[in-house]
Amino acid sequence: MIMENIVLKHEFANRGFLVGPYCPIYGVSSLVMIFILSRYNNDILVLFFMSVIICTIIEYFTSYLLEKIFKARWWDYYNEPFNLNGRICLVNSIGFGLLGVLLIRIINPFFTWLLNKINPIIFIIISSTLLALFIFDVIFSFNVIKKIKISTSKLKKDSTRTISKRVREELISKSIFIKRILTAFPDLARNLIKKSKNR
Repeated sequence: MIMENIVLKHEFANRGFLVGPYCPIYGVSSLVMIFILSRYNNDILVLFFMSVIICTIIEYFTSYLLEKIFKARWWDYYNEPFNLNGRICLVNSIGFGLLGVLLIRIINPFFTWLLNKINPIIFIIISSTLLALFIFDVIFSFNVIKKIKISTSKLKKDSTRTISKRVREELISKSIFIKRILTAFPDLARNLIKKSKNR
């Protein structure tokens, strides 16, 4: 959980679905909040509660869609108090609310000011380059996940947690990109194994 890593372990965890150093779920949530909540800039309570609602809904449906597409859970909050189907939990939702307030009151105004200082042509070049890299990353990441699924689907049906750990270590040793995905989502291989056992 991202809040746990930052607050308790004092480290940032790259929890993104993609190989690159970004997380679409947070980017989409931020854009939605900016477009919807900027008008409530002076009302911190509205910003907080609306951020909680928006991000929690996005997180829940992202978890659902990823599970349907890849047949595996990417995150699981069943051990967290006040969770809903293991897809969302209260601690994360509160964290999203606080970050939403920071985004609308401080972060977005700062970056808006900064972007307005950049030459329009340079801005277009940078934006186009980042978009191209992002599209490449989406395609590449899907291929990495496909390889992970193929590797875990070959396991015997009586695979245990120990075997899952060994397979994860083997996958990590094969590719830095697979290592990146499994480091961000350490339970992915085990979740894929559980799905294969139920077939």
